[in-house]
Amino acid sequence: MRNIISKIAFTLILILSFTAVAQDNNQDDNSGASNIQIFTPSKLMAKGQWDIKFFNNLYTETKDLFGPNGAEQDILRQNFFTSTLDIFTGVSDSDRLNLGVLIEYRTNTIGGQSATSVFNFADNNQSRNGLSSFAPAIKWQPINGVGNFSVQSAFHIPLISEETDANGVFLDQTAYQFQNRFFYDYTLPGGDWQLFTELNTEYNFGEETSFANDTFVLAPGVFMSYFPSNKSTILAFAQHFQRLGLNDEAFTQDFTSLGLGAKYQLTDVYNLEILYSKFVRGTATGLGQSFNIGLRALF
Repeated sequence: MRNIISKIAFTLILILSFTAVAQDNNQDDNSGASNIQIFTPSKLMAKGQWDIKFFNNLYTETKDLFGPNGAEQDILRQNFFTSTLDIFTGVSDSDRLNLGVLIEYRTNTIGGQSATSVFNFADNNQSRNGLSSFAPAIKWQPINGVGNFSVQSAFHIPLISEETDANGVFLDQTAYQFQNRFFYDYTLPGGDWQLFTELNTEYNFGEETSFANDTFVLAPGVFMSYFPSNKSTILAFAQHFQRLGLNDEAFTQDFTSLGLGAKYQLTDVYNLEILYSKFVRGTATGLGQSFNIGLRALF
């Protein structure tokens, strides 16, 4: 029954991510500036507009920093695949408030399986999958007239009862999470270069058996994009993640990743995003790499 529910839910995510297709047929494909130039994560939707993003992240690792005294060690390959569906719509006449929901689906494997083993969507002694959390969310513009600065607030509710099963397969945290993400972008004179910055903060609480319980996260990121055309961009980025324990028993960790990516506007509604990142340092974490692909619809 669990497998059936998971497959139905995953299919629903796919269907929802493509619900804008009918809108696309009514768009003019030669409308000047593209969505990837205008609608950065900082920008809000006007009243009645929709922003739907289906994003997929595959993280795989064969080394970690959990050896003696935090030393680097070789491990059997572990793979963590996360699909997120973010849906937002504009609800205010001032275009300063969006309401939305975030849905997260995970499938993970251990034991030296290939990175693509996550796409088997299996539940066995080396694999787990399922809907792991959902979050009601708001996105708002705190300063009137400053449309390139916004805040996204979400309350993540876990949908699983155990983080790691009896076979040692981790799926997701069971602690609740209150998240605030601060977005800001700046387009340099000439319009060919754009700087985007993000500060993600998370407060995790509630489930005493969760590794994330009583922790606070600070995760800044810097992205520099270059637009070779109005419908494409290439980018480089650096991200850092710092988990701080709020008591002596709480888990702490940190890591830094560097990456490259590209975006392309397929049509006036859809744009495609591809990213690669490498985890270059850290404490109490893995040293892997991630492969990401996302499809965004704006209408």
